Amino acid sequence: MSRPIAVFPGSFDPVTIGHWSIVQRALPLFSTIHVALGVNTTKRGMFELERREAWLRQAFQGMPQVNVIRFEGLTADLCERLGASFIVRGLRNSTDHGNERSIALMNHALRGVETLFLPALPEHAHISSTIVRELFANHADVGPFLPPGVSI
Repeated sequence: MSRPIAVFPGSFDPVTIGHWSIVQRALPLFSTIHVALGVNTTKRGMFELERREAWLRQAFQGMPQVNVIRFEGLTADLCERLGASFIVRGLRNSTDHGNERSIALMNHALRGVETLFLPALPEHAHISSTIVRELFANHADVGPFLPPGVSI
């Protein structure tokens, strides 16, 4: 029996060690994980899309099961186009759970896509792209919060 395909969507502004860890832990479950860089035309991130995509490619290089892509629109529609039956999401805390649960239910209602939630490892539960951006803006060392091989 072949393993299913998953999508791990996000803005990755920037990619963190927490994102990387979730993908690493989900890899044994799926034949392919599409790490999908969402393009929101109404929102400007701190880092340019090209830079974020390059960081994702660097973070997941040498992992043939991981495919880095860009997308616009609904994640559920992307899953349908890619033949992905699962969305992978990481949860750091109960706030993440509340927000992600609503999105997961909508993705299921739209396209029947299931969401697999993985809790962040304790050593990553405090790390978010928002916090890494704030540290970076204030000239702090963000290296410990980034995936192996990625530097800002």
